[in-house]
Amino acid sequence: MDITREFAAVPTNTTTVRPKKKRNRRGLLKGLVYANAAVIGALMVWLVGYLLWTGVPAIKVSLFAITYTSENVSLLPALINTLTFVGLTLALACPIGVFAAIYFVEYAVAESHFVKMLRVATETLAGVPSIVFGLFGYLCFVVTLKLGYSVLAGSLTLAMMVLPVIIRTAEEALLAVPASYREGSYALGAGKVRTIFKVVLPVAGPGITSGIILSIGRIVGETAALIYTAGTLAEVAAPLSSGRTLSVHMYALMSEGLHVKEAQGTAVILLLIVISLNLCTTLLTKKFQKEHRG
Repeated sequence: MDITREFAAVPTNTTTVRPKKKRNRRGLLKGLVYANAAVIGALMVWLVGYLLWTGVPAIKVSLFAITYTSENVSLLPALINTLTFVGLTLALACPIGVFAAIYFVEYAVAESHFVKMLRVATETLAGVPSIVFGLFGYLCFVVTLKLGYSVLAGSLTLAMMVLPVIIRTAEEALLAVPASYREGSYALGAGKVRTIFKVVLPVAGPGITSGIILSIGRIVGETAALIYTAGTLAEVAAPLSSGRTLSVHMYALMSEGLHVKEAQGTAVILLLIVISLNLCTTLLTKKFQKEHRG
C-alpha cells in the first residue's frame, strides 16, 4: 500500500478557500467605505443645499452697509474684522509654526526628552476644545495682561489654536522633501541654513501653504474662543478694541432670534469664504507642483 498516493489523493482546499475569504473581506470593506462616503456626501449636499435655499433669498444690499444698525444688521463690519483677525493671527502663528517645524525636522534629536515633551504638547494643543482656549485667553490676555476684549486678545488666542495645525503640516511638508536635495546642496558647498531656505523650503512650499490656508478656515469659522476674548461689538475694530467676526455675528443674530433670515444669509457668505479658501488651497498646490516640476 502506497501511503504517498493516499495523502496525495486527499483534497486540499485551503489554498482556494483563503483567497475567497480575502476577496470577500475586501469586498465587504470596500462596500463599507463606499457606503460611508455616500452617506457623508449626501449629508454635505443636504446641508449646503439647505443653507443656500434658506440663506440666498435673505442676502440683500442692506447686509453690506458700511455702518451696522439694528435695522440693517450689516455684516460688512464683521467681514472686515474677520480679515483683520486672519491677518493678525497668521502674522503671529506662521513664523512660530514654520520655524518650530524646521527645528523638529532639521535640528532636533528624536530621542531627546525635550523634543518628546514638545511633541506631546503640540499634539495635546491640537485636541483641546476651542471653549478651553477661549477661557484661557480670557484669563491670560483679557484679565492678566489687561488687553480687554480686543482683536489682539482674540488673535493671540486664535494663534495658539492654529499653531499645532501649522506645525504639523509644515513638518510633514519638510519631511516629504527628498534627502538627496539636501545632500546635493551640501555637496555644492552650501551651509545648513542656506540649504533650508534656498532648497528645502521652496520645495515644501505647497504643503506649508496648504496648512496655512486650512488654518485660515478655522480662524474664519471660530466662535467660542472669540466671544470670551474679542467681544461682540458690531463695528469695524482696531487691534485694541472689541469686534466680532462673521461667525460671531451669525451666532449673535441667531441668539437674539429677531434676524434669523439675516443670520442665514451670513451663513451663506461664510460658506462661500470657506469654499473659496479650499479652492485656493487646491490651485496653489497645483501651481507650486507645476513650478517645481518645470
